[in-house]
Amino acid sequence: MGPLQGTRIIELAGIGPGPFCGMLLADLGAEVLLVDRKGGALPFNAQPKFDITRRGKRSIAVDLKQPGAAEVVLRLVEKADGLIEGFRPGVMERLGIGPEACLKRNPRLVYGRLTGWGQHGPLARAAGHDINYVALSGILYHGGHRDSAPAVPPTVVGDVGGGAMFMAVGLLAAILNARATGRGQVVDAAITDGCAVMSTLVQGLRAQRLWADKRQSNALDGGAHWYDCYRCADGEWISVGALEPQFYRLLLEKCGLAGDGLEQAQFDVARWPEMKKRFEDLFARRTRAEWCELLEGTDVCFAPVLNFAEAAVHPHNRAREAYLEIDGITQPAPAPRFSGTPAEVRSPPPAIGADAGQLLLEAGYSSAEIDALRVSGTI
Repeated sequence: MGPLQGTRIIELAGIGPGPFCGMLLADLGAEVLLVDRKGGALPFNAQPKFDITRRGKRSIAVDLKQPGAAEVVLRLVEKADGLIEGFRPGVMERLGIGPEACLKRNPRLVYGRLTGWGQHGPLARAAGHDINYVALSGILYHGGHRDSAPAVPPTVVGDVGGGAMFMAVGLLAAILNARATGRGQVVDAAITDGCAVMSTLVQGLRAQRLWADKRQSNALDGGAHWYDCYRCADGEWISVGALEPQFYRLLLEKCGLAGDGLEQAQFDVARWPEMKKRFEDLFARRTRAEWCELLEGTDVCFAPVLNFAEAAVHPHNRAREAYLEIDGITQPAPAPRFSGTPAEVRSPPPAIGADAGQLLLEAGYSSAEIDALRVSGTI
């Protein structure tokens, strides 16, 4: 009963940002019809139940190279509000299901094209992955320690942040417009574009000469002693982010450093290396659990650095029911929260092609026509 109930999305199966975007929309109540590749394998050869991004969707497996395949997709498109595809530019057109063909069949359709480099530009037809898109945006350069290689984040910054989230916003915005005007359109969501937008705050600081183009040299990239991760006596890690002066003063007080003249060192960049060493020595004296007992829940802006297993059982995440279990698979619960139309996971990940017959019946195919498609190998 999520807020997107009554919205129908066609998702052309892929990897990375497209499936995540489809999952997000399904969690929020949209009906997501997943067009899987007939005979294809899931990423990393996973079993369907382990591909959490498939949750809440229905699946039909289609051989898009078969003569009747384009018509199958176009029939599904007729009753859809939006479509998500992540192929390289030109692929969908060659398959007969590009924007022109789909919008001719359904003028109100919002056609979402989610790629790394976008639909035009020198790199548009090149292969790439999350690390490459984040690198081109300038974000990757600023992650990691000053004298080391850039730190590679998990595939959440580019694929999810710069790609899936911007695609979801763009798709929903265009669907609202289509409902008001009766006209659909194409949404070109490039991960590099989204990552560039995500750097807006830093770009503003840089324009004011408050951000240096050198890793771990700035207030919010681990350069400041009050905004970094520290190793504890047991080898575990904690994070502090005491940006505001009142929070920094409280951190000093809690750590027994108040009254030592260190308040003036917060924004004294020249003293940051000295203070970083002092904090390293300080936090190395106690275990992570001991620091949690002293600092967690206070206004020093503190959190333990947890792995995924620890995150799932942390008291705060448990209180918010941030994780759930489906078919024995622990996974994040839908977000954000809605007071009147709560999001939910309506079904576990489907097997490839599990709903083909029902979806085609809903699209207007007869049982005989469905049997013919199976015999031909189209589905």
